[in-house]
Amino acid sequence: MKYFQKIFLLSLGFILLACSTPVSEFGAYRQSDGTVGVHAPKGAKDSEAHAAAEEECKKLGKRSATILETRKTVNDRFPITYIYRCNTY
Repeated sequence: MKYFQKIFLLSLGFILLACSTPVSEFGAYRQSDGTVGVHAPKGAKDSEAHAAAEEECKKLGKRSATILETRKTVNDRFPITYIYRCNTY
């Protein structure tokens, strides 16, 4: 009976792992000057990049993000990079 419980718990764990939230396609990073950069994949909306920047700012203890700059890159996977400043208000 214990053998079946172990199999059941193991299979339940795999099912929960398969149903977990997918990894974000955005690449958010902190820059040395205190700003946050977001590499956006093809077809991404500005609002999605802003949400990724706000999430990174919250990790820094800030409340919101303001866009400073948009740069085009030569990378085919991430053609646009957004630069944000984190705000405390």
